[in-house]
Amino acid sequence: QVQLVESGGGLVQPGGSLRLSCAASESIFSFYYMAWYRQAPGNQRELVALIGSATGTNYADSVKGRFTISSDNAKNTVYLQMNSLKPEDTAVYYCNGRFKGVTLWGQGTQVTVSS
Repeated sequence: QVQLVESGGGLVQPGGSLRLSCAASESIFSFYYMAWYRQAPGNQRELVALIGSATGTNYADSVKGRFTISSDNAKNTVYLQMNSLKPEDTAVYYCNGRFKGVTLWGQGTQVTVSS
C-alpha cells in the first residue's frame, strides 16, 4: 500500500518560516502529480501548491511568492517551503498525490502561526 507521510509542522511566529516534508513509499516518478492542501477549522480543504512533470508547478494566489513546492526524487520526498507566514496560514496541511489513478492523502501536519 502506497503511503504519504508528512512532517515538519509546528508553531511559528508571524513572518517566520517552516518547511514541510512529504515522504512517499514509492518513487515519486510514478505519481502523476503531488500536492499540498490545507484545511483550517470551519473551512473547506484547499489546494496550496502542486507539482508534476506534466502539470508543472501551481500555487494558490494566497501563497504565491511566499511558498515554494519542490521535490527530491532520490529521497522520494516533496517539500513545501513556507516563508513570511501569516496567521491565516494556520491549518492542517495534507500531502496529496495521484498514483496510478488513485488519489492518496497523508495524515496531515498542523501548522500554527501565532505570536
